Amino acid sequence: MLASLVSELQQTLGILHKRDIQLASRDFQRRFAADGQVIRLGDDCAAIADQEGFLLFAAEGMAPSLVTQDPWFAGWCGILVNVSDIYAMGGRPVAVVDALWSKTADHGQAMWAGMEAASRAFNVPIVGGHTNTHSDYDALSVAILGRAKALISSFDAQVGDRLLLVTNFQGQPRPNLPYCWDAATMTDPVLLQKHWSILPYLAENNLCDAGKDVSMGGIIGTVLMLLETSNCGAVLDLDAIPCPAGLDFTQWLLSFPSYGFLLSIRPHLVEKVRNCFHAQGLVVEAIATIQSGHALTLKMGSKSQLFWDLHQNPLTGFTGEE
Repeated sequence: MLASLVSELQQTLGILHKRDIQLASRDFQRRFAADGQVIRLGDDCAAIADQEGFLLFAAEGMAPSLVTQDPWFAGWCGILVNVSDIYAMGGRPVAVVDALWSKTADHGQAMWAGMEAASRAFNVPIVGGHTNTHSDYDALSVAILGRAKALISSFDAQVGDRLLLVTNFQGQPRPNLPYCWDAATMTDPVLLQKHWSILPYLAENNLCDAGKDVSMGGIIGTVLMLLETSNCGAVLDLDAIPCPAGLDFTQWLLSFPSYGFLLSIRPHLVEKVRNCFHAQGLVVEAIATIQSGHALTLKMGSKSQLFWDLHQNPLTGFTGEE
């Protein structure tokens, strides 16, 4: 069973598409601010230090199939995924801008309505952008600005850390989009904001400095990206990964969970961090131990199998190596 699952996961597009990032990573590993400070590239956001902490900047483009099939949800996700990137780095969002193309005004209006709904739910204003409703195609991208007093970075996982998966089981698969777990659109906005605000609380109270939000690469793909930037390996215990009741386990591994984070926590802080999420009714479990090396090994029962060797087979190409 483990061998067949490893083979299936290795061929999933959510993971393989992360290789597209090498288009950027092979040309540069880092850029420098005007004062000569290194800005590490490959994180959920670019973190630019200033006198108040860090300015966070990120952008996301929506999959064309999602924009065509479910334009309202594409608009919602355009805000959601950017907000998640900011919180994943210990920050708080400030504002977003969008670039929207649509073949018709009605299709564009559906995307815009989704963005407006998410903007209200997360209390993040849309302050500008570009709109074209006479396009030959439908497309949406959103960029976000945020601020952080202290960072959670995917470059800072350490050997010996416990890797916690944090998620929200109070959701359901999006109709006709089985790999999108929707735990946000029907949640009360006040509760939604409380859930996300736990991340900057952890960063500002020195409880967590390393992690990443679970992206379209799913749980396994996101673990790989975290290991790659931190120059580490891990043994991931598949039996320890919690799964929503009634949902196929492989489907869950490949899903975008809407609220999902992988946090690399020093062992003595695990219980404190766990309690922060449990207090809000969220799911949090330790699923892996960070190790030296560059390999991700999957464990199920008494069996283990190498899943990916990042040294021989880079994923995004962004690493913390000089």
